[in-house]
Amino acid sequence: MIEYRIAGKEDLPGILVLYKQFHPGEQPIGMDAADKLWEQSGRQGLKYFIAADGDRVVSTLNIAVIPNLTRGGRSNAFIENVVTDEEYRRKGIGRKLIEKAVNYARENNCYKVVLLSSMKRKEAHVFYESCGFDGNSKRGFEIRF
Repeated sequence: MIEYRIAGKEDLPGILVLYKQFHPGEQPIGMDAADKLWEQSGRQGLKYFIAADGDRVVSTLNIAVIPNLTRGGRSNAFIENVVTDEEYRRKGIGRKLIEKAVNYARENNCYKVVLLSSMKRKEAHVFYESCGFDGNSKRGFEIRF
């Protein structure tokens, strides 16, 4: 039975395991640094959503609700770092987790939810569009350091 919820600090090690799958060539962050960033993220209102199979975190994403001075003061939300364990893909888990995050944005009076995905991840784009995201409505830009 998969449980969907906002993550607690006790879920952090499981989230970090998933991030190793998400960015396999990247040096993982140490637990001390992760603990500090978790606390900082929480103070800034960032939420991590997870899907858990027992004690195992099998999917995660994070969502930031950002206050906004336009749109009648309605916030916008930004979803990032969506990943589902390779063994649990194509079972509807990621879709349900995204639905939970989108509902969280609605409950927080957001007028839109933004999600960016690498241009190379065509399969992910099909998935995000099937979740209701419009890949043609905006164009994203970034500066990397």
